[in-house]
Amino acid sequence: MSTTTLLKKLGYSETDRLVILHADDVGMCQATITAFADLWDCGGVSSGAVMTPCAWFPALAEYCRAHPDVDMGIHATLNCEYESYRWGALSTLDKQSGLLAADGYMHMRPATTTATTSKEIVSAELTAQISKAQAAGIQISHIDSHMGTIFSPDYVEDYLDQAIANRVPALMPRVTGVGFEDFGGSKALMKMLTPKLDQLDAQGYPLIDGIMMMPLRQPEGQLEIAKQMLSQIPVGITHFIYHPAVDTPELRAICSNDWSSRVANYETFMNPEIKQFIKDQGIHIIGYKKLRDIMRGN
Repeated sequence: MSTTTLLKKLGYSETDRLVILHADDVGMCQATITAFADLWDCGGVSSGAVMTPCAWFPALAEYCRAHPDVDMGIHATLNCEYESYRWGALSTLDKQSGLLAADGYMHMRPATTTATTSKEIVSAELTAQISKAQAAGIQISHIDSHMGTIFSPDYVEDYLDQAIANRVPALMPRVTGVGFEDFGGSKALMKMLTPKLDQLDAQGYPLIDGIMMMPLRQPEGQLEIAKQMLSQIPVGITHFIYHPAVDTPELRAICSNDWSSRVANYETFMNPEIKQFIKDQGIHIIGYKKLRDIMRGN
């Protein structure tokens, strides 16, 4: 449906700006779970996405079962970018599948995955990740992408189809959406998807009007960076990504290059000043569950 129609269905005006404050990489390590729980309690996050292949997934699933109101989606995970902390696939142990590197874990880089892995293998892995979360009692609110890999031209249509089959939104911008190219998308991909997106739009599928992400290599001054970015969100719904984590030895060991920015992300959105800024800007915070409810006619 159009931005105007979607905003009206959500109870807003056609000129309102809505933001989904979205925590990526939840369950990647323990520090992300504590951070998400703290932020959920204070209203500094309105949605998150879980990495089901990671070792801390059971703890995140336990948290979600204890907090059934939480807005948690699937962070479609096709890569493992770390050298000393590794995870594999749920759907296969076969290195010949193309999904796994020589060490038996997922490839570190999206380009390697897209060069070696068929759409059928990726489809099976995405299905396994969705099924694992559902079996663990997570009422998934949406599906999005780790490192943007699922936005490959070979994989993206199945990504959308699986979201539709599960009656949940997928992170996907309109053709006119802002910021998609920064997350693995491209103008060529959007051109390829235009007929499908137009069809989904006509069928009432909720699409996003903007995507933004807090920096992961700039820990200083993040409160002001967040304010500047939020002040620029367009009319409609913006998926605003950050990677919150509390400071732990485990986080520092895993994320040696960006742990300080993840902690700064957490501290920024724990700060009451950012919520006041959003309110003063006239921006409305929503989660994916509201979009899911529209899809399901609730």
